[in-house]
Amino acid sequence: MLIVLTVLLYFAALLLLSRLTARRSDNDTFFRGNRRSPWYMVAFGMIGASISGITFVSVPGMVLTTGMTYLQMCIGFIFGYFIIAFVLLPVYYKLRLTTIYSYLGERLGRRSYKTGASFFLLSKMTGAAVRFYVVCIILQNFVFEPLGVPFAVTVISMVLLIWLYTRRGGIKTLVWTDTFQTACMFAALLLIIFEVIKALGMTPGEAVSAIYHDARSGVFVFDDWMSKQYFWKQFLSGIFVAVVMTGLDQDMMQKNLTCKTLRDAQKDMCTYGFAFVPANLLFLSLGILLALLAGQQSIALPAHGDDLLPMFAATGRLGSVVVVLFTIGVVAAAFSSADSAMTALTTSFCVDIMEKPDDERLRRRVHIGVAAVFVVFILAFKVINSTSVIDAIYILCSYTYGPLLGLFAFGLLTKWKCMDKAVPYICVASPLICFAIDNGVSALTGYKFGYELLMLNGLLTLAGLTVSSALRRNN
Repeated sequence: MLIVLTVLLYFAALLLLSRLTARRSDNDTFFRGNRRSPWYMVAFGMIGASISGITFVSVPGMVLTTGMTYLQMCIGFIFGYFIIAFVLLPVYYKLRLTTIYSYLGERLGRRSYKTGASFFLLSKMTGAAVRFYVVCIILQNFVFEPLGVPFAVTVISMVLLIWLYTRRGGIKTLVWTDTFQTACMFAALLLIIFEVIKALGMTPGEAVSAIYHDARSGVFVFDDWMSKQYFWKQFLSGIFVAVVMTGLDQDMMQKNLTCKTLRDAQKDMCTYGFAFVPANLLFLSLGILLALLAGQQSIALPAHGDDLLPMFAATGRLGSVVVVLFTIGVVAAAFSSADSAMTALTTSFCVDIMEKPDDERLRRRVHIGVAAVFVVFILAFKVINSTSVIDAIYILCSYTYGPLLGLFAFGLLTKWKCMDKAVPYICVASPLICFAIDNGVSALTGYKFGYELLMLNGLLTLAGLTVSSALRRNN
């Protein structure tokens, strides 16, 4: 019951923040935060929204199979965030967009606009469901299942909590709650690391030395280009993943667009980008410390890396204090990701699909509908999941975000017009062709695409749009 009490107290704090920030709220407050958000609060809160429960649980366990090579992708993220700050944000602010997919309507046409928004809705709902699934399954396994509570009830209850504190203030509330949640998450992470170091009988300096000399602390892979961890694959994938999953994602950009000026939004994005490497370094370091602790206590390492941190933190092996800290950290990371996803999905559906940005009654109904669909996706993922959760997110992103990458690349890098009526077909065909290429190359050569699928998918979409543009000019 300790975990349940922790979740309820945490939720009470979020609800209080929601009541304080949602006064006199309307659709402009919900969608744009009245464009008055301090950039430093947005930057800090975005760290928590990006990290999510996935990072908190999965990244420490990655050291068991791939060491610290994930940092190669994180380095790529920094360059991706600079592209967002100085290429995409100026366009978004110049057009004073509520949703970033409105750009596609102005640049390419109505069907391109609807296609881009639809792919976002699919991509974000899928990715957010995967992220939130982590927290729900942990709470189910360690708390609710022994009490006889069905998994569906756990999911519905957690999503209901998020809906309650986001239903009025929307993005304005999230700027404040995300700041609070990010602070809780990092405080929990640092205190858990401290407790693990204490359990190992080390000083902080000895722990740093142990991590540095551990065989799992390797970061760079330059000698095997066939490996998924090869540096240039990870680095370039990191750039494109950052651009697509942040710069072309209404969820992440909606918070940036609440800043007062373009300059503030650029400062927010660059600060946030630089913070990503040290943040993930802490999680990976925790993974190595936990592996060392398992060896010291003769505990078998789990078959799945996602189980490494919960094996120690959620079972009481490190004491009840760590159980509370782990609960706060995971819930904070998960809530800060899921709440903004639900708000962005509501915004995009009302503005992009229904084209009714001023209808408050519609917005409230859509928000309820998004919460219901969110529950369905989480339950569906539990049935089909068969791989590491964080890998699953990036694999799904490669297929669903690729067309968005191609659409925006065509719009920003060329001055051509495409055949707008052909865009939906091109954007559906590209992931299918990408899937066929991946499987064909694997069968013929043994080479398996990794995160570079995103680049291939975007390139196929760009090629299709270029061909349609040439056909349009010729006709």
